[in-house]
Amino acid sequence: MTDELLVFWGRANEPLAQKVCQFLDADLNRGCLQRKSCAGRVIITDFPDGEVHCKIENNVRGRDVFIIQPTCPPVNHNLMELLIMIDSFRRASAGRITAVIPYFGYARQDRKEAGRVPITAKLVANLISVAGADRVLTMDLHSPQIQGFFDIPVDHLYAAPVFHRYFQDLGLSPHEIVVVSPDEGSIKRALMHARQLGAPLAVIDKRRHGENVTQANLIGGPLEGKVALLFDDMISTAKSICGAAEVVYRAGAREIYLAATHGVLCKGASERLRDCPAKKVLITDTIPLTPDRASPNMEVLSVARLLAEAIKRIHLNESVSHLFEISFA
Repeated sequence: MTDELLVFWGRANEPLAQKVCQFLDADLNRGCLQRKSCAGRVIITDFPDGEVHCKIENNVRGRDVFIIQPTCPPVNHNLMELLIMIDSFRRASAGRITAVIPYFGYARQDRKEAGRVPITAKLVANLISVAGADRVLTMDLHSPQIQGFFDIPVDHLYAAPVFHRYFQDLGLSPHEIVVVSPDEGSIKRALMHARQLGAPLAVIDKRRHGENVTQANLIGGPLEGKVALLFDDMISTAKSICGAAEVVYRAGAREIYLAATHGVLCKGASERLRDCPAKKVLITDTIPLTPDRASPNMEVLSVARLLAEAIKRIHLNESVSHLFEISFA
């Protein structure tokens, strides 16, 4: 493999990929890497019947190739596009292929909750490996154990430094805020945020009957007059996190912030977020935000610099875990 770094991307999130290359090019100009520009060119088109075609415009033989392609909606199309790109680079004799998947679709299907159902997250991991990827770089997996589904190395990043920098810039002191876990399954994530922000932790305990929440109790706090921060890995329909915001609001929080790495935002999510008591809904640009999915209280933070730093460190065989200790604007 040569020292040359090349970054390519599919059609799932071109703005994020271009931002990543801007940060990498800045490092290139400072002499941190070996090329004047890291952005490669690949032409992706659809045949009339919907099949995807890929043509690489650069010589990638022996190069260190990074492909940026989240598998966000339309999930199946973007996943297939990623697999075809990986296969194209493998057949073009790339030295190493890293699939940069800011949002990993199918992550919620990570176990058998009933008989005769698939574990689709494992299937997708197999497909990416068989297609020819040598490594995966992803962010805030719905279940961290999905890393073990891959037979190739996985670097798992967290958007926490980006969110923490945002809240620090607001000038909030630790005694003003309470980190709230929206459900029992998010306690570990919320505890990590609470420790890094130096804030206390509260948990919303939901008691379910079938598909309906019959009772929701707040454990911890108190929240009276506090700023409540609710973290999650993704917002899909927003029913769960908006319900949690209502519980926090009734507990007397003076301000409520919702923060989630992946803004899937489907089936009326934007309307629910607009009407919920949260002052601000923070998501990142792992998934592109279209106008029809946005709400007035929503703000998008970029993870481009974080991904660019991870790509650079992987290319230079440096530690990626060091990024967990760094705050990014």
